[in-house]
Amino acid sequence: MSDEIVAVPLLEPAEGTPDVIDNEQAFREALNLLSQGEGPFAVDAERASGFRYSARAYLIQIKRKNGGLHLIDPIPFGPGHSLFVELNTLLNTDEVILHASTQDLPCLRELGINPVKLFDTELAGRIAGLPRVGLGPLLESLMGVTLAKEHSAADWSARPLPKEWLTYAALDVELLVELRDSMNSILENAKKLRWANEEFASILLAPPAPPRVDPWRRTSGMHKIKRRDQLAIIKSLWTARDGVAAKQDIAPGKLLNDSAIVELAIAAPTNKKEFEKCLRPLGLRARWMENLQLWLDSIATAVAMPEEQWPAMRTNADTLPPIKLWRDKFPEKFAPLSHARAAIELIAKENEIPVENLITPEFVRRICWKPPVGATSTLSIPEVEKALSELGARPWQIDLVAPALAAALLEREPIPVEEPETTPEEG
Repeated sequence: MSDEIVAVPLLEPAEGTPDVIDNEQAFREALNLLSQGEGPFAVDAERASGFRYSARAYLIQIKRKNGGLHLIDPIPFGPGHSLFVELNTLLNTDEVILHASTQDLPCLRELGINPVKLFDTELAGRIAGLPRVGLGPLLESLMGVTLAKEHSAADWSARPLPKEWLTYAALDVELLVELRDSMNSILENAKKLRWANEEFASILLAPPAPPRVDPWRRTSGMHKIKRRDQLAIIKSLWTARDGVAAKQDIAPGKLLNDSAIVELAIAAPTNKKEFEKCLRPLGLRARWMENLQLWLDSIATAVAMPEEQWPAMRTNADTLPPIKLWRDKFPEKFAPLSHARAAIELIAKENEIPVENLITPEFVRRICWKPPVGATSTLSIPEVEKALSELGARPWQIDLVAPALAAALLEREPIPVEEPETTPEEG
């Protein structure tokens, strides 16, 4: 007889799906109940990605042992409301549990929720070396329950929110405290709890991401653009679209998707007929036509722009050459990189942790591209440790990888690439 646990569907919270909190009285009652609870707070947030321009939260879920499960609609209150200030003060009396915290922290912070102690169950799963770290798979393997995910891509800005959506959202925190306790035990037994705690602290201390330089350059399909005048059209259309999207709080792709922008940049239509002909192969969408004159004007503005104002094909940002070029064009950089990557892969395997969680690959590339002074002539572990720390690596990561990375910097020949075996031609 097999001892394998058969997971059962988790269909609703043990105490049922609570009503949405959308007024101050209900919010105060929830705060009172949560304050009477004990232990950490399970927290989650729902956004309307793909539907709205903003990344604001449209629903906050909170559960605490003996403190109840609560669904808060933040829209009637708004960022910085005094009740969110009170909620933040309460949350900071204990640990906040989030799954994939870097996704939810920005929208929580916008409301005034700034945790001071964090446990991230998704990141904990990665550090523990578990094969699947989504909330559903973790609950299935560790808690013996399955979650339905049919509303994960819903438009959470819709009002009123359907009851089945609210149940789905409530279940995301229903067992999060128990999952946290299970993950904590796994990490402790694997002697990885310190690693996880350093990662959690690092997430909370990380500054907000700076605004992207030339965000229009991230338009999907840019590889098709071969000329600077086409880049000018991309930039003009992207900027126009972004302005409308921000004003209407609608996802930019709903107005005009990236594929359409690229095709318009290549064809540069001047009228409605040419516009429709250009986009018809993509399946011309009615919404694209709502701002037709704006798109045509944006194209015309770019076409009329003098050449000296066209964007450069590449920026002078602090970016490294593509890895695929290193072997042939920068062999003196590629040699240590090949040894560093091999050594780090081995360390990751020995410690049962994904390479990208062991150390950020970009850090390794940067140190191989520009080693600390003297690190290519002698084993310079302290200098490598300092360089990793300045890049943002955590102490546990530095302890594990710095010696191997320092040794790799001394290598002058790359790790040989195994040639595929060839079968002698039969004569």
